[in-house]
Order: sequence, then C-alpha cells, then structure tokens
Amino acid sequence: MFPRGREVILGVGGGISAYKSADLIRRLQDHGFLVTVIPTRSAQNFIGNATWAALSGRPVHDDLWSEVHSVPHIELAKKADAIVIAPTTADLLARLAAGRADDLLTNVVIASTAPIILVPAMHTEMWLNPATQANVELLRSRGVVVVAPDEGRMTGSDTGVGRYPDSAKIIDALNLTLDSKADLMGIKVLVTAGGTQEPIDPVRFIGNHSSGKQGYAVAYAAAMRGAIVTLIAANSVEPSIEGVETIHVKTADEMHAEVMKAFPSTNIVIMSAAVADAKVLQVSGEKLEKASYSEISLEPTVDILKALGQMKANKILVGFAAQTGSDGLAKAQDKYSAKNVDLLYVNDVSGGAIFGKEMTTGSIIDDGVVIESVSDISKVTLAHKLLDLAFHKLSLPND
Repeated sequence: MFPRGREVILGVGGGISAYKSADLIRRLQDHGFLVTVIPTRSAQNFIGNATWAALSGRPVHDDLWSEVHSVPHIELAKKADAIVIAPTTADLLARLAAGRADDLLTNVVIASTAPIILVPAMHTEMWLNPATQANVELLRSRGVVVVAPDEGRMTGSDTGVGRYPDSAKIIDALNLTLDSKADLMGIKVLVTAGGTQEPIDPVRFIGNHSSGKQGYAVAYAAAMRGAIVTLIAANSVEPSIEGVETIHVKTADEMHAEVMKAFPSTNIVIMSAAVADAKVLQVSGEKLEKASYSEISLEPTVDILKALGQMKANKILVGFAAQTGSDGLAKAQDKYSAKNVDLLYVNDVSGGAIFGKEMTTGSIIDDGVVIESVSDISKVTLAHKLLDLAFHKLSLPND
C-alpha cells in the first residue's frame, strides 16, 4: 500500500467564481494531486457535475444520503490529505465557523483531521462585513488556512477586494500547508518494474522473484512530485497508480520494444525491472513432456540498460543491480561503468532478501563510488532519494 500524500478534496461553494475552480483542478493535477470534487447544492446552479467528473476523472460526490451503507462522509474524510474549498462563499464561511454539518461537504470537513484551505470569493461588501471577518478570524484561530482574496473586477462592473485568486496562489498555499513539492512538474519519467518471464512452452517459463514493488514505488513518487510518468511493468500484480500510464509486458523482448518507444521523449529513466539475461532459443508450441524435458538451449536477451546507456545523450539513466555474495558491490561498480548509467542502486538479495518486501537495504553508486548506503527504509523513501539525485543531475548545465 503506497502512503498517502496527494489526495485532495475540492469543495466548491455556490458563487459565480465556481467556474474558476475548473482551472484549479487542472493545475492541481499538474502538481501531482488527485482531486475529488464535492460541490454544494448552490454550486450546481453554476457548474454541473458532468464538468467536475470530466475534469477530475472521478465520480462527483454531492449527496450525504447517497450510498449511506459506505458512510461516504467518513470514507472521504479519511482518504483526504487536504481539503480545499474554492470558492468559499460568505454563507459557507458562516456555516463552517459555526461547526454546521448540514450537507456532504460540511460533514466531510467536520469528520476530517486533514488541513483545510479556504478560498473566499465574494463581493467586497460581503467580504468586509464584520460578521464575515469575524468568521475568518475564528476559523484561522482553529488552524484553518484562509487564502486572502485578490482585488479586481467582480461580477458586473464592480471592482474591489473579494476576487477569486489565481490558481497558482491557491496551490502555493496548499503546498506550503502540506510541506510538499512538485519539483518534477513537466518532467517525463520512464520507469520499468517487475520481472520478465521467458516462455519455454505454453505452461513453463524462466522467471525471477521480482514483485515490481520498487518500480511502482518510483512511479508513485514521481507522480506525487508532478512528473509525467510512464510505467512499463512486467508480470506484476501491484495495483494501478492513478495518473500513471502503465504498459504491461511479459518478456524481455516486449519490454525492450516498449522502452524504446517511450525513451526518445523521456527525461529520466529508472530501470528497476529484473530483466532476464537469456531466453529460450526454440519455444515449444506444445507442452513438453517430462521424458523429453532434458535440456533447454538459451540465447542472450537484449541488454536494455546497456543499449540505453549508449544512446542516452542528455537523459538521466538510473539502473538497479541485485547482487549476492561478498563481491556483490564490486560487481555492481563494474556494472555502473559497463552500462554507462548516471546512478546505480545495488542491493544484496542473498536468500531472497528484498524481493516482494516493503523495505529495502542497499547502496547508491554515483561516479563509480558509493555515495550513500541505506538500511531498512521503505521503497518509496528510496524512490524519492533516487529522484532527488536524478533531478539534480538533470538540472546541471550541459558541458
């Protein structure tokens, strides 16, 4: 199970500026957030649910009494890492300040322990009304973040303070509140995961113990940070990651073909898949009987990592090495040079260690030497470490 970190509920109040939240959804998605929209009944007078569903790619929740068996307000509240309400009308501010829970959105707010960011938008007179200002101060005293409205053109010919702020200002407040970042926004990241299977006959294959957990962790971490992620997964049963394009393959040849398609438009490539070194020379079309199953002739598969190292140009290439024995680190350092990678993560898999586990232990090699050794850290934590290093290298000026 991947950790939470980018699940946002977008509450939409019943103001004319509700249409601006359509842009906010897109910008949140650019920053790696996954958005669930909860409009108030009043908001639906301005924007219909079809718009919110199409933009978010998720069902819209608007009814406290729908699917009661699942207790939707509790389920949504537990899932959210933050709640953003934009626009927040004067009426909604008052209801929140009073602790009301008379519709789905306010029930979710009351039930949630996640940070709450309110984006008031209303006419100047309403914003400056002493009751509204008192409600804002009360909410802030409870730890609620209230993003001050902008000044400018309002509905009709009116101008003044109370205008819905730019999406960037709202997202800055959200990122600051969550202490999160979207430093990979717009960066294209290609990740491979899992273990390839090379068929012997319709029943048997040559395979390995890789579960794909590390590759999926890398894809998840990159998407969290705003990257455009393509994941090529071999024979993994890990759950799909929303917002990540996942391509499923079985064999080394299939993985090679898909990697080569995606590689030209990629900025960072992280090859965490365990790709078979050899495949069966002649695959039987029928199940081999035990009596005739005496030997298998093999031929090498394409060395995908080495091929990418020869053509990487200004791309950052990260490799993985699963080693055993006391000389495993030395072999990994040789692999670093032979494959022409920018970073290499090596772990000792003696006795089946690491495979299928949530945690990992190993060393990161850069410029041929170990720059950091990690012990019993989550695979997502390792993913962020590798992404930090890869992004730093990508940001360096070309020689």
